[in-house]
Amino acid sequence: MKLQMYSIHFDADQSLLDFIQTKLNKLDTFFDRITDGEVYLRLDNNNPVNNKIVEVKLFVPGQTLFTKTEGATFENATDEALDILSRQVKKYKEKLATH
Repeated sequence: MKLQMYSIHFDADQSLLDFIQTKLNKLDTFFDRITDGEVYLRLDNNNPVNNKIVEVKLFVPGQTLFTKTEGATFENATDEALDILSRQVKKYKEKLATH
């Protein structure tokens, strides 16, 4: 899956970007027709604990799946986003199968 990654107002290091790419590639095991996606990494200065925000848009035929998660680290927020997106992808796939 091809992902565009954007780090807003900071520079994300390559290891973080590789981590996110590896995690989100696991979604291909649930549904192989995900065309591409966008990942936005932000820092929330108003929240002292969970100040890392990960927003993910996945483009599937006819729809866009989206989640926004917060965590103490970008890795934690990415793991949470992966859980949410895997449920969304499975639900989308089931809906396709019933039509």
